Amino acid sequence: MTECSQTTMNKPYIGRFAPSPTGKLHLGSLFAAVASWLHAKQHQGQWLVRMEDLDPPREEPGAADHILQTLKAWGLESDAPVLFQSHRHQAYQSVITQLLASGLAYRCSCSRKQVAAAGLQGPEGWRYNGHCRTQLASENTQHCIRLNTKDLEVTFDDELQGLRRENPEQLFGDFPIRRADGFYAYQLAVVLDDAAQGVTHVVRGIDIMSSTSRQIALQQRLGLQQPQYCHLPVLSGDNGQKLSKQNLATPIPQDYDPALMLWVLEALGMKPPQFLHKEKPQAALIWATEHWQPRQLLRTESIPVN
Repeated sequence: MTECSQTTMNKPYIGRFAPSPTGKLHLGSLFAAVASWLHAKQHQGQWLVRMEDLDPPREEPGAADHILQTLKAWGLESDAPVLFQSHRHQAYQSVITQLLASGLAYRCSCSRKQVAAAGLQGPEGWRYNGHCRTQLASENTQHCIRLNTKDLEVTFDDELQGLRRENPEQLFGDFPIRRADGFYAYQLAVVLDDAAQGVTHVVRGIDIMSSTSRQIALQQRLGLQQPQYCHLPVLSGDNGQKLSKQNLATPIPQDYDPALMLWVLEALGMKPPQFLHKEKPQAALIWATEHWQPRQLLRTESIPVN
């Protein structure tokens, strides 16, 4: 376990679930929400809900309210007022200004075509070659803001996936913290919001694990504490693709469905008793809190939904 993680473990547990209002809650989201809730409650901790409404063009009208109402119906309520990222723009810009002033971030006017022309591949496509680190873009041209990742090394001991050592520059290059269209980047908002909310533990799907080294790189640049991470398998459909809004996953019922809750608990490695079919969601969650053991989950990337 890393030194940062050991420090985190000595603090009261604060976890979070952070859906994006680009659609209604689906089974994969419920799987992640229940797991993060159970992990927090088993550690006598707080569980927070954060709405990642950073990208208005992709948001579905009314989705945020629908998600929050569905979570409540399923017994999953935030232990603090819900934080909306759309209310945090001033905080994000303040940090970007600080990073620019210190030389830890810079303006970049390179197009996607220019990035691809450099020919550097990473796990998520073309990797930025750092051109604008020295050839700074003018404020008067369209530009994104990139974090300087030079000489950064990242180590984290994932509770389920094990020890990881990564070099963000070699994997992703200098990545955007504010996009060229003016919207703040997910990586920046997540790091600043986790710090602002005092999040000590992040339980989420393994599909987001590739973001972890970038988020830790930002934490290092800003002198922020590193949470303890636990990346779970994701649920996948018949086509092998993960259940997601992008893949048009079917929304779960807004009203509580005990059979579906018990299926989720089984997918999380538990064997819930049948009497829970007749109980309210709180009873299922209390039972599951006593039996939750994340290390029982296989180190696999996905769990098929049959």
